[in-house]
Amino acid sequence: MADKEKILIVEDEFIVGNDLRMMLTKGGYDVCGIAASVEQARALITERKPDWVLLDIILKTPTNGIELAKELLQLHIPFLYISANTNQQTLEAAKATQPHGFLVKPFRERDLFVMLDIARYRRGVETGMIREAPSTPAETMFDPEIIGNSDAMKKVQDQARIVASTNTSVLLLGESGTGKERFARAIHKNSLRKNKPFITVNCAALPVTLLESELFGHEKGAFTGAVQKRTGKFEQAHGGTIFLDEIGELPLDAQVKLLRTLQEREIERLGGSPLIKVDVRVIAATNRNLEKEVAEGKFRLDLYYRLNVFPIALPPLREHKEDIHPLALYFLKKFADNTGKKMPVLSEDAWQTLRQYDWPGNIRELEHVLERQFILASGEQINAIEIPVTQLSLQQTAEKLETMEEMERAHIMKVLKACNGRVSGSMGAADILNISAQTLYSKMKKLGIKTNYK
Repeated sequence: MADKEKILIVEDEFIVGNDLRMMLTKGGYDVCGIAASVEQARALITERKPDWVLLDIILKTPTNGIELAKELLQLHIPFLYISANTNQQTLEAAKATQPHGFLVKPFRERDLFVMLDIARYRRGVETGMIREAPSTPAETMFDPEIIGNSDAMKKVQDQARIVASTNTSVLLLGESGTGKERFARAIHKNSLRKNKPFITVNCAALPVTLLESELFGHEKGAFTGAVQKRTGKFEQAHGGTIFLDEIGELPLDAQVKLLRTLQEREIERLGGSPLIKVDVRVIAATNRNLEKEVAEGKFRLDLYYRLNVFPIALPPLREHKEDIHPLALYFLKKFADNTGKKMPVLSEDAWQTLRQYDWPGNIRELEHVLERQFILASGEQINAIEIPVTQLSLQQTAEKLETMEEMERAHIMKVLKACNGRVSGSMGAADILNISAQTLYSKMKKLGIKTNYK
């Protein structure tokens, strides 16, 4: 840093604030003050004009850090949150203030400086101080296999381009089928680790009993069936990137070990005692709301913050339908190249069907539908697109469908009404329904239908 950047620390725990001050001073930053309250922070901001603010979310004062963050946003002063614990509502409120990062207590020097480096780079891109300057049109593409020129796709590609050249963790968010694994591979291919391994782990597909062994490996004899030593995925990814898909499915025990791996950059095989150093860049993905998982105790807050250093939210296809056209052409060409068949063209009716459908399965569903139509096509043109009935009907009528219990309850109530509430006896509801009165009373109790129904 040519000029020392001024950092204001807003932290009401003296030891934490002082530790931060010493780390930052040692790292070449100018700590222009430590404020124990929002009121003190406001005065120091006016007087010292900091370049950055490190801001504790929870302060033992009437005004919390989130309220000050809103003011910093208005003042265009970038900030990073410091946090130890919180709930879903607080997490969502904190994210809404657009922080440049989160620092989790307890922290170490390298965590602090990595966060600041990433935050500074993101800030530079946002303000135009750092610009990409490709020399050829081809270089403007982040990755040729990521298709889409909509504003939504340009935004996420820009974010991926920013983070690709760093070593920071990335969290890819979005619905199933939005292309999270493709983005993960693209980030790896555009990183300094591109010539090293890219290892994929589907956390949802692995049995809990095998997950730790799969991630961290095991020694011979570590458990019944461990007849030989096994190298885990983290060791396999040494020097490269590991992609943890469906990270929200990871059990809490495995989350603890993953957190330690992220913090210490070392792993311990099951049944082994020596610690093994690993140099791995982590990209994680989930279609879950991790803030909700944290609030419900299903996902560790500290792991969430470690992974959430640089989140990228991939949009569902229904929010960038203008990309359906280039995506469809890309898939049809791929199918043609793979089969040696001539690429068919789509009729206007076919294009209209593609544009009108909301694609609950996103890009993956689009690819599968087009592949089916490509296989069935007999000529040089696809005149119509057949959306599988199960997908289309569930998407359009989900709110109208009733459960079996709801249908049964409605039918029993209809019969009772016709019988003026009479359950047993000749022409009673049980007689009409062809069941015993005892069975009907049992069903009514289960379905919450009162016996004096009129």
